[in-house]
Amino acid sequence: MLIVLAVSILALMIFGPSIWVQKVMRANAKEIPGMPGTGAELARHLVERYKIDGVTVEVTEAGDHYDPGAKAVRLSEANYSGKSLTAVAVATHEVGHAIQHHRGDSNLAARNRMAPLANQISRVGVAAISLAPVLGLITRHPAPFSLMVVLGLSGLVAKVIVHLITLPTEWDASFGKALPIIREGRYVAPDEERVIAKILRAAALTYVAAALAEVLNLARWAAILLRR
Repeated sequence: MLIVLAVSILALMIFGPSIWVQKVMRANAKEIPGMPGTGAELARHLVERYKIDGVTVEVTEAGDHYDPGAKAVRLSEANYSGKSLTAVAVATHEVGHAIQHHRGDSNLAARNRMAPLANQISRVGVAAISLAPVLGLITRHPAPFSLMVVLGLSGLVAKVIVHLITLPTEWDASFGKALPIIREGRYVAPDEERVIAKILRAAALTYVAAALAEVLNLARWAAILLRR
């Protein structure tokens, strides 16, 4: 009974925020009559306002994000063309990342440096975890198995570190950049600012859930491999 309860709590902690953020995003994705511009138009306005040289605003099917390599704010079609509070919040959040990049934010720079390396280490780690039991059976020696375990866990640790670095970066883009920008520019009505804050808070929780999922995955594999 305790095991079932523990699993249920962990599942709620991991998947609950993602379900909630989707609900919040959908609930506030309705077009608002009188909204002066789309998410893309707001993003371009902010790029000009904050003099972020060389940054473009593009539509994408790969999900809303800022690409530091291409210096591009990329928005999904709904947020690119939409005139909703979700479009306003997401567009301003992604411009927040562009501002971080422009100002040389140390957390964003660290994440951009580590993410490609962490992805490579993670791929090696997945392969190592898969090969560890096979090598153990073939060689009948603990050294190859131990090496595969170390490589495998290193890949998982690298992903956890990237998530931990990402959290303050995302929080700053939302509450250090996006929300103050919206308030100072009066881009929405005062009562709508509370909704914007709710959208940004919901989005931030997805990164918390992703980080927690990686930590739990690391603990699970560590328990499995070190028990052998």
